Amino acid sequence: MRSVLLVAHTSRHQIAALATRTAGDLHSAGFEVRMLADEASALGVGAGPNDVTVLPPESAAEGAELLLVLGGDGTFLRATELARPAGVPMLGVNLGHVGFLAEAEPHALSTTVDAIVHRAYDVEERVTVDAEVCFDGQVQQAAWALNEASLERTNRERMLEVGVAVDGRPLLRFGCDGVLCSTPTGSTAYAFSAGGPIMWPNVDALLVVPNAAHALFSRPIVVAPDSLVEITLPRDGHDGVLSCDGRRSMPVPAGALVRLRRGARPVRIVRLGDWSFADRLVTKFQLPVRSFRDAAAPAEDLVTE
Repeated sequence: MRSVLLVAHTSRHQIAALATRTAGDLHSAGFEVRMLADEASALGVGAGPNDVTVLPPESAAEGAELLLVLGGDGTFLRATELARPAGVPMLGVNLGHVGFLAEAEPHALSTTVDAIVHRAYDVEERVTVDAEVCFDGQVQQAAWALNEASLERTNRERMLEVGVAVDGRPLLRFGCDGVLCSTPTGSTAYAFSAGGPIMWPNVDALLVVPNAAHALFSRPIVVAPDSLVEITLPRDGHDGVLSCDGRRSMPVPAGALVRLRRGARPVRIVRLGDWSFADRLVTKFQLPVRSFRDAAAPAEDLVTE
């Protein structure tokens, strides 16, 4: 039996209603529909011949064909914690605000279900970033991120003093609010707000973005996919915290070293139809594809032979 793990932001009534309908449509098409216990309980469904299969988080995605996410980018990032270890592709339906990670919009939910049923989709791999916090040469904690790993200050009254090295060579040293190491997927998220460039998600690279750096040179830099980025905090400096996708946080004491590199495991994302990242940028950011002069001209004056 084909299986789909359904993850939804069930605290919102609209999403809960769509999740219930979607689960029924997939079940009618012959799918096993899986859900986590708390989300199934929120929808009022449970184990039964015409109901969903309730599984614990550690095994919910194992053997599933894909993971269907109903919600915003926050829900999508939460669902990556289930999909990435199992290597299961993810398909997001945007029911949040910007929704850069989602592939489909809610008005096309029925079409999206049809695409799942008929396997009318492609799968691409997205770069992740692996992070380690080391102290006195020993790894203290490790985590990963799809969007970004962000080293941030914990004391709002003090700047964070950092040293940045790439591939073992010192590169920058400054005081700042923090430093981000972003993937191309995350270049439209926190890194963009911090002044970083937008990168197409199929670019194989990592992006380093100083956040509010007190320095003459504080430009973002793009490093090779196999580069090792190291950020050090001086022993006489201040403590920081490393946040991965805003979901997994690790303390970084003064004197610690943060190592960042391309993730050993990618996140697999479902693509539907003729997907265009440029079109998505125009739609999500409401970019002006016509100049002020063009906008003032009659439409027939813009036609070229």
